[in-house]
Amino acid sequence: MLTLTQALYDQIVGHARQDHPDEACGVVAGPAGTDRPERFIPMLNAARSPTFYEFDSKDLLKLYRELDDRDEDPVIVYHSHTATEAYPSRTDVTYANEPGAHYVLVSTADKDGLGEFQFRSYRIVEGVITEEEVQVVEAY
Repeated sequence: MLTLTQALYDQIVGHARQDHPDEACGVVAGPAGTDRPERFIPMLNAARSPTFYEFDSKDLLKLYRELDDRDEDPVIVYHSHTATEAYPSRTDVTYANEPGAHYVLVSTADKDGLGEFQFRSYRIVEGVITEEEVQVVEAY
């Protein structure tokens, strides 16, 4: 189960809505070895695409150095789908290289009248997708 604060939930959703119609992407870091998302890190979608996201390689290198310096792990890796449901695509599964992370997908298809808003979380390990419950709390 993914547990996150209302503030983090709102930041992820806000970023997804702000970048619509392009996909938004980012990370929520937490203390290394924990499953506690704490620090919201919005990233730039280098692809600038409504159907695909890509972290800029320089930004990604900077992020991982920063996480290492702060003794943090990427607890949540998130991105949005702008015209489809919040379910991992084959490309999303291919890019899922953090076996301990929660992969959050936000569908902003509701903004264009193409579907309903969704916020869903998955574990993706060795190509296997497992949806998990999301619990939003006021504080930890």
